[in-house]
Amino acid sequence: MTPVELSRTVLRAVRCAVDDGELRVAVPERVVVAPPGPGGCGEYATNVALRLARPAGRTPQHVAEVLRARLLRADGIGDVVITGPGFINISLRGSAAPLALVEEILGADADADAGDTDTPYGHLPEGSGERVLLHGAAEVRAFVHLDVLVRMLRSQGCLVRAGCDAAPRPEWTAVLGGGADHRPVDHQPVDHRPADHQPGATSGTPRIEVRPVPAPADPLPLGRDAARWALLLPAAHDRPRIGAEHLAQRESNPLFRVRYAHARTRALLRNAADLGFRPEPGPVDAHGIRSLLAALADHPRVLAAAARHRAPDRLARHLVTVADATQPLLPAVLPLGAEKPSAVHRARLALAEAAGTVLADGLSLLGIDAPDHL
Repeated sequence: MTPVELSRTVLRAVRCAVDDGELRVAVPERVVVAPPGPGGCGEYATNVALRLARPAGRTPQHVAEVLRARLLRADGIGDVVITGPGFINISLRGSAAPLALVEEILGADADADAGDTDTPYGHLPEGSGERVLLHGAAEVRAFVHLDVLVRMLRSQGCLVRAGCDAAPRPEWTAVLGGGADHRPVDHQPVDHRPADHQPGATSGTPRIEVRPVPAPADPLPLGRDAARWALLLPAAHDRPRIGAEHLAQRESNPLFRVRYAHARTRALLRNAADLGFRPEPGPVDAHGIRSLLAALADHPRVLAAAARHRAPDRLARHLVTVADATQPLLPAVLPLGAEKPSAVHRARLALAEAAGTVLADGLSLLGIDAPDHL
């Protein structure tokens, strides 16, 4: 069961409880499931009971118990535990969680590469989101934020128009580029007529001002990738640091760790091909890789939150989390010595490929290169 399928299962439990009269509340459009926080358990958790308690006129514990009884009867769910004020913690049966997660990530990536209509992992279909107008300041950090916000919002199905106070300087475009998604941003000044009089816009289209704290120094000498990372990693209200630390090829540099982890996953795929085996999703011993599975499962939620809150820094920090959680897996992927490749090696390789896929997608959204060799 994938995170998307689990979300639908929880939503179905809510709908059935309402239909049977156990809860009297409007059924939400969607339910978010994510790795459990501190004090939680299982593979996933949801706060839907806390969200529904007040409108239902019940305590969160009562709502959670109603939903727990229904979830325990659903296929693929092994256990449901209520923790804290009413969080519902869900354990999937057997190895269903990591297997389904890897299949979902790699399946979405394969469909996207083949030009299928399916969307990459964590993305939503084009046109399924809201219409948004972005308007940025004529400053280099705002220029980069504007570009990345367009990418992230489009990844969540939004229809986006963007502009800034003045045309960007030629050197910004020359060094920082338009990013790896090949979808140029319209940086012409925004049409200030009412939204319902603008071409392609509808009344009520929200206009978002993109005005992060300006860069304290010129980031262009860092080059495209390091400059973008330096401007995007801090939150928009924090002052970025523009220095040579972003170019360092060592573990103290978060950008290096992210790109190195991605390159290692690609190197493992090449090495495995030389040994005559390919990745194949399968049961994986979760011991030692729980943090990686949790980070990969959390990718759609982080991407949606980063787009919703107009916060590229959330995505950047998430990529660091994924990269750091990937490292313990990598030494165990390939067979050692005279050991023959087994189903376990193929499953570990598939998990490593899934991690690399998430890292590459995140870097692409940030407009940063994800090299196969580093």
